[in-house]
Amino acid sequence: MTKILIAEDDQFLANAYRVKFEKEGFEVLIAGDGEEAIQNLETFKPDLIILDLVMPKKDGFVTLAEIKSNPSFAQIPVIVTSNLSQTADFDKVKSLGAVEYLVKSETPIGDIVNKIRSYI
Repeated sequence: MTKILIAEDDQFLANAYRVKFEKEGFEVLIAGDGEEAIQNLETFKPDLIILDLVMPKKDGFVTLAEIKSNPSFAQIPVIVTSNLSQTADFDKVKSLGAVEYLVKSETPIGDIVNKIRSYI
């Protein structure tokens, strides 16, 4: 079963992702912040990561940089979901190694599922 790690501090949205992704046949683990996401990488070993940018403790930019700088996790595709839609944010995320940058308010969950399938 494909494993998806979701780093998202909005509990309502994280739960909506979990329900949809589990219905699609994915195993899901939710991390409420970037620090928790990094801690879960060793034990959960996800096939793909959904990463919010604005989170407590460790934001998505720092979390993404840590994931991509660690040889054990660098190959895991990361899809960033955020309501930040500035070109500078998009460019920074791409330069850090994310495969996609999706603006939450403009992207239905079904479209995120299709993106996940295209990377696994």
